[in-house]
Amino acid sequence: MKSLTRILGVGAALLALSTAAYAQQQPRPAELKLGMSTFMTGSASVLGAPAKAAADMWIEAFNAAGGIDGVKLKPTWIDEGQGADKFLSEYRRLAQEPGEKLMLSAISSGYCNALAPVAEDLKVVNILWECSSEKVLEERRYHYVFRTGPNGTMEMVAAVLHLLKTKPDFKTLAVVNQDYAWGRDSWEIFKYTLQALKPDVKIVAELFPKFGAPDFSTEVTRLQALRPDVVLSTAWGGDLDTFLRQASQRGLLKNSQFVLPLADSSLERLGDAVPPGVIVGFVGDGYFADPEFAQDPETSAFVRKFKQKTGAYPNFAVYHMIQALKASTGAYKKAIAANGGKWPTAEQVAAALRTSEYRGLSRPIRMREDGQALQGQLYGITRKDSSQSFPVVGDLVFYPAEHLTPPVGQKSVDWVKTLKPDLLQNSQAKRVGH
Repeated sequence: MKSLTRILGVGAALLALSTAAYAQQQPRPAELKLGMSTFMTGSASVLGAPAKAAADMWIEAFNAAGGIDGVKLKPTWIDEGQGADKFLSEYRRLAQEPGEKLMLSAISSGYCNALAPVAEDLKVVNILWECSSEKVLEERRYHYVFRTGPNGTMEMVAAVLHLLKTKPDFKTLAVVNQDYAWGRDSWEIFKYTLQALKPDVKIVAELFPKFGAPDFSTEVTRLQALRPDVVLSTAWGGDLDTFLRQASQRGLLKNSQFVLPLADSSLERLGDAVPPGVIVGFVGDGYFADPEFAQDPETSAFVRKFKQKTGAYPNFAVYHMIQALKASTGAYKKAIAANGGKWPTAEQVAAALRTSEYRGLSRPIRMREDGQALQGQLYGITRKDSSQSFPVVGDLVFYPAEHLTPPVGQKSVDWVKTLKPDLLQNSQAKRVGH
């Protein structure tokens, strides 16, 4: 009986070894399916649709150049504008389809909180290509889920630093943010950072209109009565467009210092509605008019081709989409090389991503061991430019990511409360083009 048990044990061990060997040598697929999502309908599509156009353009060129070691990319798109239930149903369906697959989802922070556990349970590599809520990767550690762009902590800490450098003597501040995960989370980080660095500021209003609201007259009227020194809004897409148009019509943008960390995606559409002097961020450091990349062959060629195809300049969502595609395809190539030229498993791709360094269309980016990318932040001030029909952003300052984010394992909301005013001098901010 002991001999039989011993034989069975040896057999099980050999079976495990052969299974592992097969996993390391799985056949090269005919194609790599990409499950991709963005807003293609609704007010948020003004941000989501350009990202889709950029992805389709980049994938076509990438496939024409040979793909990943001969394997072409095949994207299938999910419209995030159809609502959470339908979105998650479509996500599950795509993630469980037969064949080699990679998921690049999503643009909405509200959706990312829901899909990350699903991707982890299904053991499918998922790139959070846009959603910025820092809580997604801080409240649970994932093996298969990564964010290839910055999170809200980097964006909001840099926003506070730039506000304090630009207008250090303000006394009052109001916020108008969308009422969902991103609007609430970004305000939480901004508020606690501001209170740590300039505790004497009085917050006079916290306004959270519904996501997709068609009218902001209540918020505008309230701001007119309060006349805060500073107005913050981390709104984006059609919501930000509507708010700024209505605020501009009543002179608010000239009466208060506006801080708009996501306004890069709205300036071209809004034109003269945004006056000079508004603080604008880029949710990273991708800006078509960044003088440091004016002569960069890859970036300048992409900006030119994108403008010809869409009639508009690339916004931050476009930059984030491209860096997600470059990071993930680069991880496959890195994993193939580490696997002796054989097609990698999902686990090997995840391991390659976790130690990856890559470049989208701007400055280099490094992935941390918790799956969060470290990407520096670009901020500046709107000004008129005779060559454009909309405001451009000048006086650009770059803030390195390493000074904007907590150590791995520490939650952002706790970390920002410990910041000291000397961060203003120690952030290693650098003027762009100087």
